[in-house]
Amino acid sequence: MTTGMLPYQLLDSGEFSRLEMVGPYRLVRPCPQAVWPRQLPAAEWTRADAVYHRSETGGGNWEYHAAMAPSWHAVLHGMPWQIKPTGFGHLGIFPEQEDNWAWLRGQGKVLGADAKALNLFAYTGGSTLALAHGGCKVTHLDAARGVVSWARDNAKLQAVPDSSVQWIVEDALKFCQRETRRARRYQGIVLDPPSFGRGPGGEMWKIEEDLLELLKVCAVLLDQERPGFVLLSCHSAGFSPLVLENLLTSVLGKTASLVSGEMSTPEAAGGRVLPSGCFARWQRN
Repeated sequence: MTTGMLPYQLLDSGEFSRLEMVGPYRLVRPCPQAVWPRQLPAAEWTRADAVYHRSETGGGNWEYHAAMAPSWHAVLHGMPWQIKPTGFGHLGIFPEQEDNWAWLRGQGKVLGADAKALNLFAYTGGSTLALAHGGCKVTHLDAARGVVSWARDNAKLQAVPDSSVQWIVEDALKFCQRETRRARRYQGIVLDPPSFGRGPGGEMWKIEEDLLELLKVCAVLLDQERPGFVLLSCHSAGFSPLVLENLLTSVLGKTASLVSGEMSTPEAAGGRVLPSGCFARWQRN
């Protein structure tokens, strides 16, 4: 473990909430899929330093029960991360992606030091940094300047060289269309699209309407002369593993290895895992 930093742990879940130890702080956040009973006593939940309450009109607010720093560090996947509670209840880390990060790190090592990867909707950089640790040159793209800055802070925490990552604030579809006109090619592409969003120029994103078009452009960007991969993950209702598989094969073809499933986080006590979104990995050998 990184010296002086405490780890992330999912302590318990149930009754539409999750109890997490994030570094030195105990937090409660909403979790619509946790329809089962809680396992820990109520006293463990009431010890929380902060509780996030979601608003019916969007967003929400944090209720603080103890003095807390506005940001701090915690360890996840053996690496340090900057944690900041946001107005939407996010913390900046996504433990359900750990298996994908391990796979991406391995892909970077297989593809070689000259491999180029593109990470779209890259947020605070988990997949970007996994690829960089594996040896890839990564283009990290997100529409929000603040979260790109946050990702750069994570890169510094993890001692990722500046030369390993190109940081871009841009609308994903516009950027990819421009890359095709430049005849740029990537050996790996990662997408974790939100259900809804806006680009820096006010561009509207709706996953049901826009994801297929974006994947078609990504198919052009994927290097056809070398082994490569596409990793698609999302947390949107209705986008099951089979849906993601069908999307990838419809634009990339079936002559490749294809693995899909649910993303999840194990509870610290063991015996139960919390599902959170789905993924599909398309890989040309």
